[in-house]
Amino acid sequence: MKNDIIIVKGGGDIATGTIHRLFSASFRVIVLESERPSAIRRQVSFCEAVYDGRKTVEGVTAIRAESAEEAIEIMSEGLVPVIPDSRGESIKKIKPRVLVDAVIAKKNIGTSIDTAPLVIALGPGFTAGRDAHFVIETMRGHNLGRIIEKGSALPNTGIPGNISGHTADRVIYSENEGIFTSYKDIGDSVRRGDVIAHVASSPVYASIDGIIRGMIRDGYAVSRGFKIADIDPRPGEYENCFTISDKARCIAGSVLELVCREIYNDGNV
Repeated sequence: MKNDIIIVKGGGDIATGTIHRLFSASFRVIVLESERPSAIRRQVSFCEAVYDGRKTVEGVTAIRAESAEEAIEIMSEGLVPVIPDSRGESIKKIKPRVLVDAVIAKKNIGTSIDTAPLVIALGPGFTAGRDAHFVIETMRGHNLGRIIEKGSALPNTGIPGNISGHTADRVIYSENEGIFTSYKDIGDSVRRGDVIAHVASSPVYASIDGIIRGMIRDGYAVSRGFKIADIDPRPGEYENCFTISDKARCIAGSVLELVCREIYNDGNV
């Protein structure tokens, strides 16, 4: 039997939806993350294990691993290992059956189609057949989750998805550089104009009324234009701050379909 390990690059909220789905379908998954993850939807991002040692999302627990060897041990305990490995050096050691690039960087920052027998890339910046075997559409709309066998996903528009009529105004970006200090937590209700944090000595104001859905980690050093918070304008959607999104689940289903197609057709189950 070939190595059946799946490596997922990235542990943010979209990646976590895929990791959770694959793990729940009994696949062995190893996560590679940066040494300083910057997810804002931290309550539903396995990358937080890099900082805290462990992170549980909807009943699945991820544990920080310091090496490929330790990651294998963690998997044997029924957990998801997360290796701080932005360069992907663990890939050559593990030799996965499947590689999923779920960094969502809007560009290819190091994934090659010959990295594994099956390479899947999420979102824009990749061309199916050149950078990866398949690309998954991540743009909200009719084609969300579509499997692309030839060509690329839609280019990044820079405009966040529409929630109750709010798009760009619900996402907050840093106006300067410095250390981020938060005064609110994910799940807190805010009113437009409330001071929710500081970057260095500059206050960060809530852009709309709503619930803080995501916020960068306290103490993170941010640059000008860095995404630092996301507000959900729907007051009754508190639980959404702590559960995997519909978008992430849709994308995860397409990844699972491709993995099952590859492994079942190859007779490795």
